[in-house]
Amino acid sequence: MHELVNGLAHLCSLRDRDALDHALVALLVQTGQGRVDKVRLLRVLGDADDLHCLTRAERQYGVPESERRAGWLDWPDLPALSAQPALVQAHRSGKLVQLAGTPCLTVLPLGNGPACMNLLEFSSAQPLSDDIFGTLQGIARLYQNFEGLLDYGEKDALTELLNRKTFDGAFAKAAIQHVAPQTEQPADRRVMPSEEGFWLAVLDIDFFKRVNDNYGHLIGDEVLLLMARLMRAHFRFQDQLYRFGGEEFVILMRCANPLDAAGALERFRTTVEAYEFPQVGKITVSIGFAALRDDDTPGGAFDRADKAVYYAKGHGRNQVRSYQSLIDAGELSEESDDANEIDFF
Repeated sequence: MHELVNGLAHLCSLRDRDALDHALVALLVQTGQGRVDKVRLLRVLGDADDLHCLTRAERQYGVPESERRAGWLDWPDLPALSAQPALVQAHRSGKLVQLAGTPCLTVLPLGNGPACMNLLEFSSAQPLSDDIFGTLQGIARLYQNFEGLLDYGEKDALTELLNRKTFDGAFAKAAIQHVAPQTEQPADRRVMPSEEGFWLAVLDIDFFKRVNDNYGHLIGDEVLLLMARLMRAHFRFQDQLYRFGGEEFVILMRCANPLDAAGALERFRTTVEAYEFPQVGKITVSIGFAALRDDDTPGGAFDRADKAVYYAKGHGRNQVRSYQSLIDAGELSEESDDANEIDFF
């Protein structure tokens, strides 16, 4: 009991999502007292007819935690959900699924109702007793409640994208990965090669004030909601999507080179341009982006991307502009990061 209480206290002290996920599966394996061989925390991704599963955290009994690696794969590269019947059943029904076999599988959906996107999978040699599983289920519910509190503090109330105050922490993690040496060279082109870096993009809805003035703020809010939905559908599940306030959005993503970053942003721009917003009709966006640098700061990176989007808005709108390309072309002048530093808070 003492170890369980300490484990729960540690779980609730964490604010980093990756650390929280790994602490959860470690505590579940520990609480299983040898009856649970392995625990996996999974997220279901993809389109309704083509679902895949991402392992967010995994722990095996008696095995030290393996090195954590950020996966920067598109969801089609992940294992198909259809190949794992227990996961399919739990995802569709939103109810507990237990399958006898070798091993025995118990899948617990984390959420209410069908189409649960997060699943806990327990592997065991024998079916879990009601007492053991009751305790494990209680830990999972506490995790859900705590994750809900984190969502409340970290997400924009309207769009449910990440909010501005979470940006610094995510930027710090990206900066660390940006300068970390890469030793492996994966064969798959979608796996992060050594030259990949992080890119910060600032997205601004063109003439958004006209939407509020002509149609009212309720319609304006609907445009923001739909814009957030388009962003979630277009960008990869690892890309960090933020609403910074008003009609300004920020994207923190990883790409192999500036052409790939520009291509992803250009595809999104054309997606928005082609979309028919209810009552409003056509809307466009201006986007500026910049690469993260060694020893970069949140304010410095944001300022560079913001200069690029400001240039885009001043030169016709509805376009994607690269800060570095504008510098190389002599359209913008380079300034020191100290002069451009922005205090977000």
